[in-house]
Amino acid sequence: MSGIYESMWRAGLVRAQQGKVIGGVCAGLAARVGMDAWPMRWLFLLVLIILPGSPFLIYPILWILMPGEDWVARNHGWGARYSKGEAA
Repeated sequence: MSGIYESMWRAGLVRAQQGKVIGGVCAGLAARVGMDAWPMRWLFLLVLIILPGSPFLIYPILWILMPGEDWVARNHGWGARYSKGEAA
């Protein structure tokens, strides 16, 4: 699992600990694309309306595959950034 976490972290996909509502997936995705978490949540709901059921599959998969900020802190230090795996 650490290999998957490492690759997701390098891609910038990290579940947020602050501002999360359920698992931090939408907040992490929003941070990755540089937007606020609430518009990302609304976009997620819009996708749910357009493609029924798909976010119910995608969200738990991302929750499992995306490392949390606590994992990043334990493995790379508190100041770690995801850009090419370098610590800031």
